[in-house]
Amino acid sequence: MSAMRLTRPHRIFLLLFGLALIWLALVWPASQAPAGETNTNALVPPSIFEKATPETPKELLEIQRHVRRVLDKTIPATVGIRLGQSQGSGVIISKDGTVLTAGHVSNTPGKTCEIILSDGKKLKGKTLGWNKFIDSGMVKITDSGEFPYCEMGKSAELKKGQWCLAIGHPGGWQPGRTPVVRLGRMQEISKSFLRSDCTLVGGDSGGPLFDMTGKVIGIHSRIGPLITANIHVPVDTYRETWDRLVAAEEWGGGLLGFGAKGPDAWLGLEFDGDKDGCKISKVKAESPAEKAGLKAQDIITLFAGQKVTTSVELSNLMMKMKPGSEVEVIVRRGEQTVNLHVTLGKRPAEKG
Repeated sequence: MSAMRLTRPHRIFLLLFGLALIWLALVWPASQAPAGETNTNALVPPSIFEKATPETPKELLEIQRHVRRVLDKTIPATVGIRLGQSQGSGVIISKDGTVLTAGHVSNTPGKTCEIILSDGKKLKGKTLGWNKFIDSGMVKITDSGEFPYCEMGKSAELKKGQWCLAIGHPGGWQPGRTPVVRLGRMQEISKSFLRSDCTLVGGDSGGPLFDMTGKVIGIHSRIGPLITANIHVPVDTYRETWDRLVAAEEWGGGLLGFGAKGPDAWLGLEFDGDKDGCKISKVKAESPAEKAGLKAQDIITLFAGQKVTTSVELSNLMMKMKPGSEVEVIVRRGEQTVNLHVTLGKRPAEKG
């Protein structure tokens, strides 16, 4: 069916109405009822979510009503996480307090942390496993009780263009402010990462990405150079490594470039843990890193003028860079300090 043709006044009205919808999503107070299985069957998205764009004010109102229902279910399960001076976000996925977050938020297993519910209640927690390659992490609430939670969806069943909802604590948890909501679409889907146009900022890391039934489909990981390039860890990867995460294992080092091959690799470095700092274990052949002169066993200390101590920190800096940029890299090579310049290749998400 062809889209109806709108006059300029109608387009302006729809734009203003859409902005109002987003504002309402941000400030709408979610109920504090447990976000468990009792509401799962009720959250059936209306047919408007199957269309490319809403065409009438009535359809915008329909989106608004459904978003409010999803928020009633999901906001109580979205939490803030404090670990020392660092803050991030997470989501409770079991009534006994298992929390999914990003690996660079939970960081080293076995550490005490603070979990902050959407109503401001503060609980004690403990960091569990950390998969550095995929940036997945897990935390367990150690205070006793039953907690509001959301079910895990299936990221393998997602489709490009599908509506999604990002929730988190941009800038960290703030008193009197419920988790912040952004409505958007899926832009790219793979086994190792998801990309959406739901804008993220610092503090959102570890927060949940939901489908329109209120199920967790991803966890916020990295912020891209564009507002439409926001990277999430697919929820399926948590299932695949569940036992290791629960057992508080720490593994992987990360491949900057998300597995891309040849000269199009974004950087082309592999790391084997961060016990020795940001130490390179492998440089891919024909990659930007090899062309710049980086070598295995080099320890990166500065990247684009920023100090780095782990591969995760380097990955976060990389997400802010544009392909084709020339970046200064300072490495420690044995007893020497070496200054190099690398020209970044294309990210795998960018075709052509």
